[in-house]
Amino acid sequence: MSIIPTANELSHDQDGFYGPITASLDWCEANYQFSYYIAELANTFSNLFTLYLAIRGVKKLHQESLPGRFVVGCIGFALIGIGSFAFHASLLYEAQLADELPMIYVASMSFWTLYDYQLGFDLSSTQTKLQIAFLVLFDALFTWSYAVYRNPVYHQVVFAILIISCAIRSTYLLKWSPVRTRIPDNKKKVIASMFTTGALTFALGFFVWNLDIIFCDTLTRWKRTVGWPAAFLLEGHSWWHLLTGLGTYHMFIGIQRNTLCVKDDHRKFTIACRSWLPYVKRLDK
Repeated sequence: MSIIPTANELSHDQDGFYGPITASLDWCEANYQFSYYIAELANTFSNLFTLYLAIRGVKKLHQESLPGRFVVGCIGFALIGIGSFAFHASLLYEAQLADELPMIYVASMSFWTLYDYQLGFDLSSTQTKLQIAFLVLFDALFTWSYAVYRNPVYHQVVFAILIISCAIRSTYLLKWSPVRTRIPDNKKKVIASMFTTGALTFALGFFVWNLDIIFCDTLTRWKRTVGWPAAFLLEGHSWWHLLTGLGTYHMFIGIQRNTLCVKDDHRKFTIACRSWLPYVKRLDK
């Protein structure tokens, strides 16, 4: 993850509408190859899928009258897509932060959601207030430290730790935690399936992204041979956006279902599917 690909000599040294590249990362896709206003065309517009998933998530949460904390999570998910769009369009460091910082904020909020196991969704308890204070403090300290220590590997490591911690916490809640008794076995399997699908899809995106980094020279030659628009299918970082967006969406559904079972009555909710995407459906309307 720490390797910065610069092997694509087509236009990596070319400046566009936004001026010189100031981001600490540049990807295998050629810069300003198709537009003076968009640095990386495929990597930019592949973020529209993330925005679609986030907007769909907010819509479903509103329709099913689910807790506001889930809406906040989806809004953060949308901010990641918007930030990443701006980052790949401009390759400016400020836009890079707009992409990377919301990733930490959303992951840390997911971690808090899985740790808040008291019944009910109000925020008045001392325990919940302390958890939120710790969450805000963590995000503030990370933002400050990343502004000082401008190393993308640092961001990647912290993000990976948060994602793995969420997976461990979810497994604990389903298998060993005392609150697991609030969730029937059949619904535990559905929740585990959502997490597993999301995690495997996310891992596949990470794998493709690293192939894009390691084999950038080879992929560049293949793109020239195949030609565009077919060569867009060889943009590995764009596939990272699509696969991690889909993986994150499924993990969000798992977190929502798990949290509702732990903090509410499992009989009020189920997981339904529409247009090939799952969502949490309220049964007690």
